[in-house]
Amino acid sequence: MSDGFDRAPEQTRPLRAPPSSQDKIPQQNSESAMAKPQVVVAPVLMSKLSVNAPEFYPSGYSSSYTESYEDGCEDYPTLSEYVQDFLNHLTEQPGSFETEIEQFAETLNGCVTTDDALQELVELIYQQATSIPNFSYMGARLCNYLSHHLTISPQSGNFRQLLLQRCRTEYEVKDQAAKGDEVTRKRFHAFVLFLGELYLNLEIKGTNGQVTRADILQVGLRELLNALFSNPMDDNLICAVKLLKLTGSVLEDAWKEKGKMDMEEIIQRIENVVLDANCSRDVKQMLLKLVELRSSNWGRVHATSTYREATPENDPNYFMNEPTFYTSDGVPFTAADPDYQEKYQELLEREDFFPDYEENGTDLSGAGDAYLDDIDDEMDPEIEEAYEKFCLESERKRKQ
Repeated sequence: MSDGFDRAPEQTRPLRAPPSSQDKIPQQNSESAMAKPQVVVAPVLMSKLSVNAPEFYPSGYSSSYTESYEDGCEDYPTLSEYVQDFLNHLTEQPGSFETEIEQFAETLNGCVTTDDALQELVELIYQQATSIPNFSYMGARLCNYLSHHLTISPQSGNFRQLLLQRCRTEYEVKDQAAKGDEVTRKRFHAFVLFLGELYLNLEIKGTNGQVTRADILQVGLRELLNALFSNPMDDNLICAVKLLKLTGSVLEDAWKEKGKMDMEEIIQRIENVVLDANCSRDVKQMLLKLVELRSSNWGRVHATSTYREATPENDPNYFMNEPTFYTSDGVPFTAADPDYQEKYQELLEREDFFPDYEENGTDLSGAGDAYLDDIDDEMDPEIEEAYEKFCLESERKRKQ
């Protein structure tokens, strides 16, 4: 049973109303019968689901994996079944990567002993990473780990070399794939995003121990973007946006270090697509949002610059806290209105002569007024009681 439930055929009771006085309607009193509605009881579904049914597992998940993987690939008929079982397990439970990857790599070191076995391993991981959308990142991490921990290194190449050769096979048909049918383009887009994840996650250790990224992938991603923008169909452009959101900041930093202006060329190409291409409005909005993201340095936050005194030129909110005045016709104006700058300054200077008065002339200080000085802050008991009643009544009416 694929869904893991012990399910018995459901039994349905007949659609009958239970015996009642409604069933015996006198023939001679048809008018009163019509006035009384018939009561129909909804069908009752009888289920025989068992509490002892086997535990449910999502489709594609093998429950036997966690019980047998620690014993190595000896419990599996073939190496490919063992590897595929682990990949499916990792797809369903990505959080197990850290705890189980070491055991997996040790097992592979004992089982992958030939060129063909290594080629098969590379192909299985590649297919999983490009056919399961949410596995591209995990697949790239897996490739990085195995590239550093698999000990086999035949004449045909080590794990990383064979992986890059496999990617090159797909890369060489990029132009045809970008203009192919929908199925071909979808497969091509999955490859593009997986290559982006590889560029971010595949670490190359230099002779001096420094860790760098694969330059060949950087060059490849640039050409893949050219292929996507050269065929500005909606799905190609969406793929390009996803790739640049994923890798744009890292690519631009790498290009700037080499004195290249590749990102400027890409942004210019995007703007041309928005103006000229017959893509949908939604896709154009995505492209414009991407240009906006890049203009904000890909959303990266830098340390606050040194303090500068706010001026109308460098602070758009400079006039926000300035008072608002009104003309005799009731037209509001502030310091930001050029037609009223002289009048505004005149009113400000006039206010300086009456610092303790609001615009309506109310004295705010109370200084020098014997009556105001003698006012006690406490309410009269009767006034306080009346005020409390007023507040309670207002609250009651508000809730109604």
